[in-house]
Amino acid sequence: MELCKDTSMEMNDGYRIPVIGFGTYAPDTVPKSKCEEAVKVAIEVGYRHIDGAYLYENEKEVGRAIREKIADGTVKRENIFYTGKSGDDLFPVDGNGKLIFDNVDLCATWEAMEACKDAGLVKSIGVSNFNRRQLEMILNKPGLKYKPVCNQVECHPYLNQRKLLEFCKSKNIVLVAFSALGSHRDERWVDQSSPLLLEDPILNALAKKYNRSPALVALRYQLQRGVVVLAKSFTRKHIEDNFKVFDFQLTEEDMKAIDSLNQNLRYDPCQEFLDHPEYPFADDY
Repeated sequence: MELCKDTSMEMNDGYRIPVIGFGTYAPDTVPKSKCEEAVKVAIEVGYRHIDGAYLYENEKEVGRAIREKIADGTVKRENIFYTGKSGDDLFPVDGNGKLIFDNVDLCATWEAMEACKDAGLVKSIGVSNFNRRQLEMILNKPGLKYKPVCNQVECHPYLNQRKLLEFCKSKNIVLVAFSALGSHRDERWVDQSSPLLLEDPILNALAKKYNRSPALVALRYQLQRGVVVLAKSFTRKHIEDNFKVFDFQLTEEDMKAIDSLNQNLRYDPCQEFLDHPEYPFADDY
């Protein structure tokens, strides 16, 4: 798959999404001002896809960073693809804070999103952390106006989401990978005994072969699979390094070697929702 820094992917609503995005989630130990500065650096480096969420509690800082880079002429607003996620991005809740995720309520929630698109409040609507069955609940909804353009899920060489990716491609839904470097180590969500992806011997051998970092190899792997990938860092060097993903190409043999690393290892299994009847990770995919 030939890729360049301007590469984007067309979604099923006709809009395009840049294939590499900048993630803005940060643990509480990271000052919000640091996230704001990182977004500015990312835009300066060339990132045009910025991924945010209400849950991250830093949308104000992210927005301020984007506005500043527009004001100083670094980028135009029409060139920024911003992803926001309302409320709880795993399970929708009602006005009383009660989880709602049966077929009727999910479809009603989707109808509200369709209304937002009709009103011009958003350009595109997608989902996060949905499995195949939950995607089909929307796709099979009577009177569906707009199907999801994307499904953002945890995806990396230890959890390559092959089956879900194939399904999404068959429905013209873009798969967007978060935790693509397996580097999300927040103690609130991640088992600290889980292996470090970037220390994997095969990734490191390939990094040496291509004279690149293991992170770049992991990111490039996703792009060549047709996955939109999110990279996150709060240091200029890593932000710049991660954007060099367009400067090399993995061979088919090396892609298969990375495929073989899959362990179905989920760094963030969202265990607080394990008992919910619509817990998305109980299904095969």
